[in-house]
Amino acid sequence: MKKNVLILCTGNSCRSQMAEGVLRHYGHKLYNVYSAGSKPSRVNPIGIQVMNEISIDISNQRSKHWDEFKNIPMDYVITVCGKADQACPVFPGNAKRLHWGFDDPPHEAEVSPAVLDAFRNVRDAIHTKFKRAALNGIDAADNP
Repeated sequence: MKKNVLILCTGNSCRSQMAEGVLRHYGHKLYNVYSAGSKPSRVNPIGIQVMNEISIDISNQRSKHWDEFKNIPMDYVITVCGKADQACPVFPGNAKRLHWGFDDPPHEAEVSPAVLDAFRNVRDAIHTKFKRAALNGIDAADNP
């Protein structure tokens, strides 16, 4: 039976969306993967772009409020930003809460080489962590 995993970030626009894409890509047979935020906005187009560079398409994902998932028993709730970790509500069931923090990429309107590099660095860190979680288990990825 698949485990339910909810990945949280404040805006549910970039880090949590990337993590959802990676975990779903590698772990779709083991996990039902969701992402949400406390103040959802929209999926960041630069995040979509850099994920496409590693052949993971998140363009059909959407930003969601975490209230959408309050009635789904989660096995894991993973926060990827400090604000979401502090504000995370309690979800039904015995969800294991984890915090895997990642830097927030710049929120600049202009896509410069420096902005792309920052997004790629965050993507690469998320990819490494969540691919490990998909292939070795979330609990294994939680240990250094």
